[in-house]
Amino acid sequence: MSGKQASKGEAANKSKKLAKGGAEEKREDALQAVILADSFQDRFQPFALEKPRCLLPLVNVPVIEYTLEYLASNGVQEVFIYCGAHSEDVEAYINDSDRWSPESNLCPFSSVEFIRVSDASSTGDFLRDLDKRSLISGDFILVHGDVVANIPLDGILARHRARREANRDACMTIVLRSTGDSPHRAAKARGITPVFVVDPTNGRCLQYEEMHPLQKDKYVKLDESVFDYGEFEMRTDLIDCGIDICTPDVLALWSESFDYELPRKNFLHGVLKDWELNGKIISAEILEEGYGARASNLQMYDCISKDILHRWTLPYVPDSNLLHGQTYKYKRGLWLEDGAHIAKNSTVTKSVLGKTAYVDTGSTISSSIIGRRCQIGKNVRIENSYIWDDAVIEDGATVLHSIVANDAVIGKHSYIPQGSLISYGVRISAGTQLPSNPLPRISLLTSEGEPAKTDIKLVGNDGKGAQYEEPEDDEDSDSEDEGDVDPAVLQSSLLYSLAGLNISSESISTLATHDSDDELSDDEYEHGFQSKANRERLSSFASDGSAAAAMKLDQFHGDAVHGLVDALRADDNEDFDSAKLEFMGLRLANNASDSMMRKAIAVAFATRAAELMSPENGGLEPTKAAGRALTSKKGAVKFITEVGVGGNKVDLHAEFALALQKALAAIKGLDSARAGTLLAALLQQLYNLDVLEEEGILAWWTDARAAENDTLSKIKEKSRVLVEWLENADEEDSDEDSDEEDEDSD
Repeated sequence: MSGKQASKGEAANKSKKLAKGGAEEKREDALQAVILADSFQDRFQPFALEKPRCLLPLVNVPVIEYTLEYLASNGVQEVFIYCGAHSEDVEAYINDSDRWSPESNLCPFSSVEFIRVSDASSTGDFLRDLDKRSLISGDFILVHGDVVANIPLDGILARHRARREANRDACMTIVLRSTGDSPHRAAKARGITPVFVVDPTNGRCLQYEEMHPLQKDKYVKLDESVFDYGEFEMRTDLIDCGIDICTPDVLALWSESFDYELPRKNFLHGVLKDWELNGKIISAEILEEGYGARASNLQMYDCISKDILHRWTLPYVPDSNLLHGQTYKYKRGLWLEDGAHIAKNSTVTKSVLGKTAYVDTGSTISSSIIGRRCQIGKNVRIENSYIWDDAVIEDGATVLHSIVANDAVIGKHSYIPQGSLISYGVRISAGTQLPSNPLPRISLLTSEGEPAKTDIKLVGNDGKGAQYEEPEDDEDSDSEDEGDVDPAVLQSSLLYSLAGLNISSESISTLATHDSDDELSDDEYEHGFQSKANRERLSSFASDGSAAAAMKLDQFHGDAVHGLVDALRADDNEDFDSAKLEFMGLRLANNASDSMMRKAIAVAFATRAAELMSPENGGLEPTKAAGRALTSKKGAVKFITEVGVGGNKVDLHAEFALALQKALAAIKGLDSARAGTLLAALLQQLYNLDVLEEEGILAWWTDARAAENDTLSKIKEKSRVLVEWLENADEEDSDEDSDEEDEDSD
């Protein structure tokens, strides 16, 4: 029952149909779900060239299995699957499944129906087609075929229906998960940050936007209508679970506008913006417990895989054996299927090995997923990687944080760097070291699906495959000065990186080094002056010494500094409120600590002051450069006071002075003498503006960290005159107070 003969726009397969008598009544009570098996995105290329992404292995289980199990656990009875690309593969997989085949007695659904729309080019086309078919009779669950979740829906459905009963215009409920203190890796994914503006009193969603480092406008513009609600929250700390509870009115809204292509960026944004015209109400269920996320790109694939191994997705973990015939057992940090073999003198930790996978002697595997029938040779090193079924890693090879697809062969003593994507059947010759820039994405096919000409310079003389190149977008190439860069580029690889992207007119990375000696680490901030100050901010849930915290620091610091410097550079009369709003949004999205915020603010203002001293930016003297950097934008001084310094305690003032000193020390091309003169000017200005108190500056001066190396000592020395003046002024004040006391006693 593959349905391959279905004509254009027809349902390809209808099974377990309802009896004619009483069909409408039965369908009215049935909980329906719509699965979008194709998202019309290319974030899993080159793998999705040959296989639909909903069938790609996620911890050795096809992704769609997690989605189907989740729907079944929540009582869904009727399922409609929109297949899109590779529709025959999806239909064949479901029909051949002992669990999901409509003909199987084990299938938990009363009806499974495949729907093809041959001319669809977006999610919007799918949903407009669904509206025409009149298959949906009541509330339904809308999900993509890459959802991994264990959130119970019964309470959410009940609240959705209650809102619907109270107001017939309540048409949709979005399921969101607050990151809070969640340790889930999915909560730490980067690239595109969803911004939900919500009425906290009733959960009504008022506005939706998206932010990312590549956009030209570094702020979110709130609709004027939002302020009519009196109280609202702007949330950037939410995971979009990709689970929507909808009424048929939602499909009608899709049909009303052919401009709607994407569920969030187009549909949700547009419906909320045009609320006065359509009158429809969309609500958000913001949860503090449970797991929900989409494997919507390779980075989320990586995050969710790790979450599954950490058992946040229970009951959907390897030893639950979701697939018929799986035999995983968990023992001492390993999940092994029957027949998996680890030779003596090999070390395998925190990993999964599929049936009959073989690891030879002397090999080391950590935090990796190894598929069925994989052959791992002697003295192989595999870290944080995904080796799919039937792949071969030969003796002495190294694979780091990469994906090696089915039937690929990595030759002896080859080196596969972090972020590599090795597609189906690719062969890397023995002794080949793949480059790390650009990140290898090697395929046997071109973006058009044609056989690629082997690049022996890349894969070696005996290799097969070539670097996969994305097809050029003619529309984008002609619009260099219009709109923003497509943020999808941030999520098209396994590793998140801003390298090589034109984020602003001058990259911050050219102004500051990243050497460990010059970098102001989170540990440095937390040591010394930093105390347990009572500050009304959320604290970071990750410890500063952890790898997760380092990842968070890198993300927050880069994005925050870019945003602040761009705002300071802007040649306009706008105040600093927009920059502050963006900064605090980033802070929430990344759970940034106080020290991380202090560092970013110090680097941004030090960077701008140093820029103003350069000939191309006016060549201002240090005093004038410091003054302009601090005061040119209305509200900037208040921002530094409230967010950068964050209180009246002496240790907080000293920490900000130290942050400025280390930020200036890290600026490339700025010698120690000029950096020291600029630091003295900045401290003088901040003292005059009542941002820093003399006690804080004097405490910084006596702290050992301010002179822990020659560069810092030279920079510090330039502030000696200022410090001596402050000390003398303090002594004069003390003498005057003493004289007044003597006069009073007389």
